[in-house]
Amino acid sequence: MRHVAVIGSGPAGYYSAEALQKAFGDEVRIDMIDRLPVPYGLIRFGVAPDHQSIKAVSRRYEKVALSGNVRFVGNVTVGRDVTVAELQGLYDAIILATGAPDDRTLDIPGSDLPGVVGSAAFVGWYNGHPEFADLEPPLDVEGAAVIGNGNVALDVARILSKTPVEFVGSDIVAHAFEALGNSSIRRIHVLGRRGPHQIAMTPKELGELGHLSDAVPSVDLADFPPEGDDALLEPGMRKSVTHLRVFASLPQDKKKVIEFDFFAMPVAIEGEGKVERLVVERTRLTEDLRSVGTGERYAIDCGLIVSCIGYQTPPIEGVPYEHGRGRFANSDGVIGEGLYAVGWARRGPTGTIGTNRPDGFEVAETIAATLGPGDSGKEGGSGLDRLLGARRVDVVTFQDWQKIEAAEAARAREGSPREKFVQIAEMLGVRSGA
Repeated sequence: MRHVAVIGSGPAGYYSAEALQKAFGDEVRIDMIDRLPVPYGLIRFGVAPDHQSIKAVSRRYEKVALSGNVRFVGNVTVGRDVTVAELQGLYDAIILATGAPDDRTLDIPGSDLPGVVGSAAFVGWYNGHPEFADLEPPLDVEGAAVIGNGNVALDVARILSKTPVEFVGSDIVAHAFEALGNSSIRRIHVLGRRGPHQIAMTPKELGELGHLSDAVPSVDLADFPPEGDDALLEPGMRKSVTHLRVFASLPQDKKKVIEFDFFAMPVAIEGEGKVERLVVERTRLTEDLRSVGTGERYAIDCGLIVSCIGYQTPPIEGVPYEHGRGRFANSDGVIGEGLYAVGWARRGPTGTIGTNRPDGFEVAETIAATLGPGDSGKEGGSGLDRLLGARRVDVVTFQDWQKIEAAEAARAREGSPREKFVQIAEMLGVRSGA
């Protein structure tokens, strides 16, 4: 019997567990360790609450979780409750699937002013992440700026623009639903350093902005290259740019405007004790498509700035780390003997949810080829249970999670699939019946 610990229970973790099952059959026991009492990581806390079809992939992960050789070990923090070195003594292999939950910092003057929020924090706030439930972003302002030209920036702009009715069917948490319903924001700037042909926005997500009831997207066609140049783009990008061109012809007759600022580089944030404006420098593209400043500056009046400039994986003591890339140091997913990384912890924050699946299968094949059949004599889960029990760690099982999930469904507002608990103590209380 082989024993493998997977640290993290998001998409990368579950794809890895699924791959290990296929590689080893019944001759493997897999413990999925997560610092939170609830599984699914990015699916629960990262995917936008109005994208329920994407969240449905959790049903695939549930099938894996309910397998006889997979355990969910929740509410356990590696590095605090148990060290990597201790896990290496208990398991034949360890897979780090921790994702990239931390924001990259916006390193410009004024970025520490109240009103500047990272996308991980803001998305976590409206998705009910326990660490960000008390964020209280300033929504009593007319202007907001979203820095970034990827799908996360689109999610943030869309969520800021929706009416309460448009959240029917979503699982946006109650505190965010109420705050957004009372929002005073009327103009949302979406800023990118480069132009329309360099965005990282997918067609479906971009197209949604053209169908909002109270908000309209706005672009300046002067920022675009000749329309014939669109033919040089790959099909998905071409569809995205077509959406942007269509936005230019939409009547600007709604309460809110989502304004795309291309060739715009944030250089400073100003305000007396809080965010009041964002200073932006216009850019141009070099021959190799890098953006460089032109020296021309303008200011955007705003009281909220959401920085969507990327994520990074938090280091873990004893694990080699690439600080410049915000990920664990690895070669094709191999960190060292018996230690592996998958997903964003391996690659950095790139790709879609499905991109994590090949990572998991590649690493599982590497582990199978390295270990081969047999039994190392390591304790695996029983040793972990003994260690955590001695330290009085309050472990949450998958069956406990199912109780939490059922309670969330029971308390949902009309039209919503669930009302998430946003405090760990509430989750643990439901599990124990308190």
